[in-house]
Amino acid sequence: MISFARLLVRRIALLIALLATVFVVVDLLPGNTARAVLGRDATPEQIAAKERELGLDHSLPQRFWDWIAGVLTGDFGRTARGRSINDLLADKFPPTLLLGGLALTLTVVASLLLGIWWAARQGERARPGAAAVRGRVAALRRGTVRLLQPATTIAAAVPEFVVATLLILVFALAAGWLPAVTITDRSGFPASPDMLVLPVLALAIPQIGWNTRVVRAAMVDAAQAPHVESAVLDGISTRAVQLRHTLPFALPTIVASFATTVGMVLGGSLVVETIFNYPGLGALLAGSVADRDVSLIASVVALSGAVIMGVLAVADSIRAWSLRGRG
Repeated sequence: MISFARLLVRRIALLIALLATVFVVVDLLPGNTARAVLGRDATPEQIAAKERELGLDHSLPQRFWDWIAGVLTGDFGRTARGRSINDLLADKFPPTLLLGGLALTLTVVASLLLGIWWAARQGERARPGAAAVRGRVAALRRGTVRLLQPATTIAAAVPEFVVATLLILVFALAAGWLPAVTITDRSGFPASPDMLVLPVLALAIPQIGWNTRVVRAAMVDAAQAPHVESAVLDGISTRAVQLRHTLPFALPTIVASFATTVGMVLGGSLVVETIFNYPGLGALLAGSVADRDVSLIASVVALSGAVIMGVLAVADSIRAWSLRGRG
């Protein structure tokens, strides 16, 4: 319990340091927040008045302290254009959470199925007499296993924006099966489910490639344990061996990889949302960067960081549960 509390404190300190870095980086960007809001025709007097209104006449440490003090009370402040950041986050974060949640669910399910199946096929080839089934089905399986190696490597290496562009070219422009842009209804969410397909795939495909390899490697390593070899010698079916004896030992590595994927999905969603005109945090963040609105940028980072910290805490709990009783 003490070690978990220390880990949580370290993560909170890291998040605060990251937010401070955001303030410094935005302050170093060329341009002026007041001029970006007022436009090029603003007079020096108007710009000076706007800077006083936004608190830009204060020192950077003072501005960061004022903002972080408000965050601790649940108030993220107001944007440079006077809108409530709390209202903006409440409006834009649910669609991003929907997109990221669907992409993460698809990643977890596909990676587990592909990784476990890949490890099972590799284990069968490694055991003498495993090629009891021959013919066209066995050849097809061997070909699929050989294909997974380059396919997962390519999928993991290609960035989300490249995957999104390819998906638009193939399924939206060439085939015309799916829409390339997102249209929202009155709720602020996509007007039809098919508008989610391409953004979800653009986020999930790279993560499926990476996590499939992690699951396969973790399952192969866990299969070397003595109790797993004993279960195989006892004649237990491959599926039962993997689910009851191998997967629990591979679970800590798999859970850690999925927890890391949450951050990758949230980060990638900001780019993918811009490409598909998706109504989430991506457009909000792009506008805040254009305005040099450090409070809004830091608020998006803080909210995303809080979600990632929560997922990491759940992952730590699952890891602790899976490692219980082990020396």
